[in-house]
Amino acid sequence: MARERFPILRRAVHGLPLVYLDSAATSQKPEQVIGAEARYYREHNANVHRGMHALAAEATDLYEQCRRRVGRFLGVTRPEQVVTLRGATAALNLAAGGLAPRLRPGDEILVTGMEHHANLVPWIALARREGLVLRHLPVNDGGELDLGRLPDLLTDRTRVVALTHVSNVLGTINPVAEIAAAAHRRGALVVVDAAQSVGHLPLNFAALGADLLAFSAHKCYGPMGLGFLVGTPEALAMLEPVEFGGEMIETVTMDAATWAEVPLRFEAGTPHVAAAAAFPAALDLVEEFTVERLRTHEISLTGYAWERLSTLGGLALHGPADPAARGGLISFHDPQLHAHDLAQLLDARGVAVRAGHHCAQPLHRRLGVAATARASFGLYNSHDDVDALVDGIRYARSVFGT
Repeated sequence: MARERFPILRRAVHGLPLVYLDSAATSQKPEQVIGAEARYYREHNANVHRGMHALAAEATDLYEQCRRRVGRFLGVTRPEQVVTLRGATAALNLAAGGLAPRLRPGDEILVTGMEHHANLVPWIALARREGLVLRHLPVNDGGELDLGRLPDLLTDRTRVVALTHVSNVLGTINPVAEIAAAAHRRGALVVVDAAQSVGHLPLNFAALGADLLAFSAHKCYGPMGLGFLVGTPEALAMLEPVEFGGEMIETVTMDAATWAEVPLRFEAGTPHVAAAAAFPAALDLVEEFTVERLRTHEISLTGYAWERLSTLGGLALHGPADPAARGGLISFHDPQLHAHDLAQLLDARGVAVRAGHHCAQPLHRRLGVAATARASFGLYNSHDDVDALVDGIRYARSVFGT
């Protein structure tokens, strides 16, 4: 599906065609995104919100167009609900750090056992600094959240529930709306890491039930160095800035400062304007194919991959077996072959996968393994790519005699 639009996929690796199965780490970029970023530098390069000349006006317009475009893509009608940042990690750090003044010692934060470090470590740091209690919603043996524990974990002291929409290890699609409704009944704020779902699953911000939602452009066929924190007006108004400097202020004296309105108060310094100018082209691509069609494609690939990988005896697959219950990725491990060795031997065959703990060490401890290999899919992948993966695993096993 549209493989020809991604120029990097025409290159060879070690003299073999590139089979790219690492889209959960970063998606490849279509020609229209690459061209849009290059065009910004050729024709519009200037700083935003601070110049009176034509280039500055053009750059500002492109930057703000991106904000509006992201809002429309997620069903958000007010552009000021979209904060433009350098990535999902920055967005989640803003959520955690920005809430700090609202929290008191003994207040509770509930996270899940399948979080990426970007949606866990900021809350660990906040709890340590502010004397908060960090609670954990565990993962069951089927790779899903143990929702039966939720009523006991939500208390009158719960202030924040932070969870991933789609696990970057298990692929599990979490019932965010259900969890958010329960959290809201307790008066808690819901922060969602949507890095693996935006552009891959049909998603409407209001329907999801999140108060704050973070994602990155680069996992949605867009440029690196760009991400967003989308929030309700009420939730964004609760946040204090965590970075300070140019353009996030209203007035400054030698010993005091006041902040600009939301969202600019959270956007200190020079942003990645070129990436913002290019990201709408990525959203154009997604909407051309439709998220629903892309989701169907990823379900087909994931189901086929699960079926083919299951034929390899001794390979442990993690997460739900139903491809409709998971995102477009599968993590697996061979007890006789370290994930790093497997990934290197796959690379020798031109197959790119991820290996390691995928920035989710607590989840890997729950799985009882130090590392897994992960294959993840994009709109440019096909069943042939899955076949190449399976052949590569067989090759790796033959090298190690397993």
